[in-house]
Amino acid sequence: MRNRPAIPGISPDDDPATPFWRGLIVLRIVTWAFALGSIWLNAHTFAVAWAGWLVAGVMTVWTGVLTFFYVTPPGRLPQLVIADLVLNTVLMLSSVPIVGPAQLQGGAQTITTLWSAAVPVGGAIYGGRYWGLLFGGITAVANVLPRGYFNIYLAEDTVLLIGVSFVVGVATEATRNSADRVRQALRTEAATAERERLARSIHDGVLQVLARVRKRGLEVGGEAAEIAELAGEQEIALRSLIASGPLESTVDGDTDLRQWLQLMATPSISVAAPATPVLVPQVTAGELAAAVREALSNVDKHAGSAARAWVLLEDLGGEVVLSVRDDGVGIADGRLAAAEAEGHLGVSQSIRGRIADLGGTVELTTAPGEGTEWELHVPTGGSR
Repeated sequence: MRNRPAIPGISPDDDPATPFWRGLIVLRIVTWAFALGSIWLNAHTFAVAWAGWLVAGVMTVWTGVLTFFYVTPPGRLPQLVIADLVLNTVLMLSSVPIVGPAQLQGGAQTITTLWSAAVPVGGAIYGGRYWGLLFGGITAVANVLPRGYFNIYLAEDTVLLIGVSFVVGVATEATRNSADRVRQALRTEAATAERERLARSIHDGVLQVLARVRKRGLEVGGEAAEIAELAGEQEIALRSLIASGPLESTVDGDTDLRQWLQLMATPSISVAAPATPVLVPQVTAGELAAAVREALSNVDKHAGSAARAWVLLEDLGGEVVLSVRDDGVGIADGRLAAAEAEGHLGVSQSIRGRIADLGGTVELTTAPGEGTEWELHVPTGGSR
């Protein structure tokens, strides 16, 4: 099962498909009783009667084992689900020597009868629609092979085995996806509530102090005015952080890249992004945000005290493009190579290296006195 973070009121061990598993346990017990009754009624016609009762014993023990393990989520292991398929296939094929080829060709049931139908349902519950198709297909083949023929009735069995398993798999996937959406909503609600609590605390304390420092510093002038300007910038940045929503993510683990970038806006840094969410994997968002921060850090260190910067995000469907431009002094020819030779690897590792790891490319446009522009292209795998 997938690991899930703890959510108040919901245990990480909860399995949304638990009702399906309980239904499967009931189905196994009912079909086991039917198979036992079938063996009791028909054992006298078997080619090897004692082997039929041996199979009945194996089905009894295995039904008990699966019932014990399937009751709780930790016991629903893929090894058991796969072992169930293997054992069922072996028992169905053993019908040839036990029941007898003549009896099977005459229309007799396989030794397991309806007991086998629970196997593909279990696979579908565990793995979804594709597991259901695979398990249903294998069980259908094992149902036909011992008979040596294929008719309309076996065709009906085949369609039912595969079709029902597929439908159960679809229903299970839908149930788990719905539960994941509820979990995501609860995470977002909890994050929003915590942010609001922190916002109240910050508003009552830190923001008021910054506002007072800014006001008093401007009144005093001189060096205090510089401190007042810095306090004002931090106040604006902090207000922007409070105003922005929590970094949300989808069920698939994608996140809105706009939120990561909007937190970087300051009086000297402008951020422009599309009006609609730009969804990328969490790892991609983190790496892109780190590359942008490195580029903005270079603006702060090297572009000049009066330099301004602009961050532009574009969503082109199959890729995102991030541009970081400033109106500073620019970069002289050979300066980046010299910095790397001196051991300053901010550009080569924090920008180029990160984007290369994401499968993207970096374009740098700069000249002395003409500012600098970084253009980061990263594929997202989407389509326009």
